[in-house]
Amino acid sequence: MVIRIWYDNAMGLRQERQQVDNGVGPATGTDECVLNPERLKGEPKLPPTGILAVNPTDARALEQLAAKFGLKRHFLFHSRLYAGQEAGLFLAGPAVGAPMAVLCLEKLIGLGARNIILYGWCGSLVREIGVGDIVVPTGHLSEEGTSVHYPLSGETGPDHGLRLQLTSLLDRSDESWHGGRCWTTDAPYRETRAKVRRYGASGVKVVDMEYSALCRVAAFRGVRLAAVFLVSDLLWQEPWKPGFVSRDFKQRSAGLLALLASGLGHGVPMNPTKP
Repeated sequence: MVIRIWYDNAMGLRQERQQVDNGVGPATGTDECVLNPERLKGEPKLPPTGILAVNPTDARALEQLAAKFGLKRHFLFHSRLYAGQEAGLFLAGPAVGAPMAVLCLEKLIGLGARNIILYGWCGSLVREIGVGDIVVPTGHLSEEGTSVHYPLSGETGPDHGLRLQLTSLLDRSDESWHGGRCWTTDAPYRETRAKVRRYGASGVKVVDMEYSALCRVAAFRGVRLAAVFLVSDLLWQEPWKPGFVSRDFKQRSAGLLALLASGLGHGVPMNPTKP
């Protein structure tokens, strides 16, 4: 049997691929799956709103925030999950790369997550975005291999209402930010100079390893997701300039994560966009 699969090509355009369904390819949306994300006996019921912080360097900051909000630690594969109904907030991470991040997101959804903030680091492809800048991404250019397993028609991206609430929180906190599309890749050692120039010229501003896959899963599962990134390195600069090694940058990241958690905690509503 031949199945139709839609995917994002290298320039972010929707293309159709026909594939023979031999039992080992990506599942269609109606196929019965062997495993489904769900809450099992003894597992926590999460409040609907929380943060998935994918970078391992932020693990210590997550632990400190969990203590501040009185959250209890729970199992989440090789990651960490902190939750508490009274705080109205969950915190999860780290989860590097699309497959691990999707594995964690699927479980969080199964436990009750409905409004998910992705927090992570990204590389800048354009001169106007520097190390330590904040990016609240819009659409994406997918070069990761996880999204194809969640077939959907049409484009996916962040939830508009949730993204607006994040930008409003940043504005109230006097934090400037950039918008723009994000390139998501599985292969950071194959981020070539030619791609950086081409994607930057086409309006793609930053690169990460999780965003496009998480947007796809959120749309597939019918939950709300938006992201906030901190720029950690400059891919447009020759030689490449990493900024994530400095103590100031790590403190900046911990502070931004704390700002997001404080803005979401204690039952602050994250209301869906009104029609």
